[in-house]
Amino acid sequence: MQSLNQLTLLCAILCFAMISFAQDSEKKISQSELPAAVRQTVHAEAKGATIRGFSKEIEKGQTYYEAELRVNGHSKDVLMDSNGKVVEVEEEVATNSLPQSVQQGLKAKAGAGTISKVESLTKNGKLVAYEAEVRNGSKTSEIQVGPDGKPLDHEE
Repeated sequence: MQSLNQLTLLCAILCFAMISFAQDSEKKISQSELPAAVRQTVHAEAKGATIRGFSKEIEKGQTYYEAELRVNGHSKDVLMDSNGKVVEVEEEVATNSLPQSVQQGLKAKAGAGTISKVESLTKNGKLVAYEAEVRNGSKTSEIQVGPDGKPLDHEE
């Protein structure tokens, strides 16, 4: 009987974990589905840019909206909360425009892999990291370094 209770408890924990995981999601939406405050922020952020699309994300119970933009030939993704406050910006940057310390840090983390795309990562108006897409054979992964090119204590 005790093992049956333990099995039931384990199943309940697993179900709760699966439900929690499923709640974090991303869904493509149209501009008309954006809250008014988010539309205003998008209008300001998209000056001189081409809008490529929108998505609605739920992370840890919080709702965010993302605008995918194309600015002067590079990508720029702007993440906003429901009130239109910009919380994160990922913007593609040319590797050769980065400080030498950042280039060296990315190359060191990439190892034998080839860096194919680099983005600056800004949160709440502050540059917090550089993120690079790395190809190693047929595998693709992402790496991050701090604004100084040094490894981060945790991923941003």
